[in-house]
Amino acid sequence: MRRKTRNPAQRLRTAVDSMPRRTRIAMLGGSRQNRIVVGAYTDPKSGGICPMLAAHRNGGRTSLASFARSWDRFTNARRPRLATDREVRTLQSYIEMSLLREETGEDSVAALANDIRAERRKAAADAANTGQERLAHQRTDPPRRDTGERHRGRELRRSRFWSWLRPTKRYDVFAERIAAAEEQLNEQKAADLARDQARDRELA
Repeated sequence: MRRKTRNPAQRLRTAVDSMPRRTRIAMLGGSRQNRIVVGAYTDPKSGGICPMLAAHRNGGRTSLASFARSWDRFTNARRPRLATDREVRTLQSYIEMSLLREETGEDSVAALANDIRAERRKAAADAANTGQERLAHQRTDPPRRDTGERHRGRELRRSRFWSWLRPTKRYDVFAERIAAAEEQLNEQKAADLARDQARDRELA
C-alpha cells in the first residue's frame, strides 16, 4: 500500500519536533535576531542566514539535514532569497508549539484547544439565542384590553349601509363623503336640539 504523502507544512512540523530542545530554543532566538533566508546556508547579498545557522550561532550546534530539506520545501525555495515575514512567523509558531507540547504534554494542549473550541461554540450559541429572543420579543404584539365589545362584521356584512362610510380610492371622493357625513351629523344634532326644546316647553 502506498503511503500518503505529507504536505510541506506537516514535514516542517515533524522536522521541528525531531530537533533537540536546545536547538529549537536556539533557533527560535536566532530567528528573532537575524535575517532569515531560504534556499541557501547564507546569502551574502542580503546578509541573511538559514534557520540552522541562526541556531548554531545562538548556541544550538546541531546538524540536521532533514530540517533544511523541509524548510526549503515549505518555502518552495528555487534560489537564495530572504524569507517572508509569514514564513518566519510560521516557523516560530511551530517551534513555540513544539516547546509548549513538550512542557505541558500533548494531552494538555489538546484539552486546552478543546476548551477554547467549546467556549467559542457556547458564545456563538448564546449570541444566536439572544438574537432569537430579541426577534421574538419584537414580533410579540402587546396585550389588548378587553372592552366587552364584539366584532359584528360577519353578522352585518349582508346588511345595506351598515357601515357609516364606504371605502374610497380617491381622496377627493373621501373628502366629499366626510363633508356630507358632517353635514348630516349637524342636521341630526339640530333636530335633536329642537326636539329637546319642544319637550321642555311642554313640560313647563
